[in-house]
Parts: sequence; structure tokens; C-alpha cells
Amino acid sequence: MCSINMENVIYLTELDYKRLVDLIQLQRQGAGAPANIGKLGEELKRAKRVASEEIPADVVTMNSRVLLRDLQSGKEMEITLVYPKEADVNARKISIFAPVGTAILGCREGDEVEWPVPSGTIHYKIEKVTFQPESAGNYNL
Repeated sequence: MCSINMENVIYLTELDYKRLVDLIQLQRQGAGAPANIGKLGEELKRAKRVASEEIPADVVTMNSRVLLRDLQSGKEMEITLVYPKEADVNARKISIFAPVGTAILGCREGDEVEWPVPSGTIHYKIEKVTFQPESAGNYNL
């Protein structure tokens, strides 16, 4: 969840919203739904949906590559936010169902995000959206 986004709004493309709602419904029908599915559902409810052509270039959308900075250690990492079937931790492709994936979805550059982990809470700042499919003209990725 974007904690420093003054509007407390996240932005989603209509296509990402539809795909994620369908994915949640599919996951809820099967056994072993991801633990984070309820949190993702909450995030979708507060999302402002916009056409893919109108999404600001600094917003994290599905398949975006994002540079995050750990606010405690100062370390940076770059990840790509993907659908579960494309997730690959070694390639830094993080599933939308991972807590960090749900946390950054729809946030903007400069926003700070947090999510719980067994040892406490992790705080990251979204330094840069280094690639966003929509700003690159790919509205169907």
C-alpha cells in the first residue's frame, strides 16, 4: 500500500484491473489460494481506473520494471511486477500475489510502500519506474 501517496489512491489501467479481478476470482475457486489475495482485492477496490493510453508514465502497472530503495538499509533493487505464472525470483520477476507486488501496484515514483514480514515491516521508496509497458506504447502486455 502506498503510504505516502497523499490522495491514498492507486492507479490501474482498465485492462490490468479486469485481468486482476478475473485472476482473483479464479484463485478463490481453487484450493490453496495465495494468502495475499484478500489484500490485493482491497487494493483493487480503492483503485482509480484509467484507459491504458492515459495512465501516467510514473505509475507502477503490471509488467512494469521498478527501482526500489530500502529505507532502512539504503540498498536498491530493481524488480518487474508480473502475473503469477511469469514469476521468477532469480530473474527478479515478482508476482502480484507477493506482498511487495501488491504493495507497489498502482503507486507512483516517490511513493513509499510498506508491507509486513515475519521480522516486522519493510519500508521501500519507489525511486523510478524504469519501464512501463503503456508508456512504451504496449497497451496489451
